[in-house]
Amino acid sequence: MIIEKCKSAARALSLCGLATLGGCSAYMPLLGPKGPIGAAEKTTMLTAVGLMLIVVIPVFVLTFLIAWRYRASNKKATYAPNWSYSGKIELVVWLVPALIVLALGRLTWDTTHALSPYKPLVSTRQPIRIDAVAMNWKWLFIYPDQHIATVNEVVFPKDTPVSFRLTSQTVMASFFIPRLGSQIYAMPGMRTKLHLLADQAGTYVGRNFQFSGRGYSSMHFQAVATSQQGFQAWVSKVRASQSKLDPATLRALEQPSRGMAVTYYGSVPPDLFDHIIDQFVMANAMRPKSHA
Repeated sequence: MIIEKCKSAARALSLCGLATLGGCSAYMPLLGPKGPIGAAEKTTMLTAVGLMLIVVIPVFVLTFLIAWRYRASNKKATYAPNWSYSGKIELVVWLVPALIVLALGRLTWDTTHALSPYKPLVSTRQPIRIDAVAMNWKWLFIYPDQHIATVNEVVFPKDTPVSFRLTSQTVMASFFIPRLGSQIYAMPGMRTKLHLLADQAGTYVGRNFQFSGRGYSSMHFQAVATSQQGFQAWVSKVRASQSKLDPATLRALEQPSRGMAVTYYGSVPPDLFDHIIDQFVMANAMRPKSHA
C-alpha cells in the first residue's frame, strides 16, 4: 500500500517537473510514444524521476529556507551549538530513502519482466516477422514471409505486433526506435529478439545508438507504421523491384558505406538471416584453439 502511494506521488511530482516539456516531444521522442511499449516505458521513467524528486526537491527547498532563516541578520533564529541528535530527523533521513529504494526496486523488477523484449505481445492479429541485420553503416531488413528485403526502411501495419530477430554482420550495434521503445543490441554471430507495436500511423526515426565506427552517425533508418492496405501495397511495390538479394549483392552490401539510400529487393534467398549468423559460427569453429 505504501509503495503504491509512493508511486502515485512520484508520478504527480514528475509530471509537474516535466510539464514544461510537453511541447518538446519532437525533440524528446521518449515523451511522445506511439505504441504500448513506449508508453509503458515513459510511465516508468516519469515514475522513477518522481520518486527521486521526493528527495531532491526538499533538499533544494530546505537549503534556501535554512540559509534564509539562519542568516546573520536574523537575531530571532535559535542558536543551539550543543545540539547533536534528533530522533525525528534520523527517522526521516533513513526511512524516506529506504522507502524510495524499495519502490524503485519493485518498479524495476515489475517493469523488467513486463516489458521484456523477448516477450511476445498479446494481440488478436498475427505478428509480422522481420529480420534486422546491422551492417557498416546501414540496416538490412528481411521479410521472411513476404520474401523481400529493404535497406534503411522498415514498414509494418499499425495495431499489429512486429516480431524482430536481430543480428549484426559487423561489430555490435544498437537497434532503437525511440517512439516505439525497447532498445536492444544486435551482435555478430548471435540472435536477439524484440517485440514492438505501433498504435498510430506515422514515420518514426530508428537509429543505432552504439558507436560502431566512422559511419556511425549516419546509421539510421525510417520506421513506417501504416494501415493494412498500405502495408500490402508497399509489399507489392517492393516485390516489383528488379533487384535481387543474391550472394553477390549481399557481398556488396557488406562493404562499408555511408548515407545509403533506401533500397528494395524483390526477392531474397530462403534462410538468409540464419546464413548471416552461421558465417560467424563457422568462422569461430574453424579458428585454431589456443592451449594454455
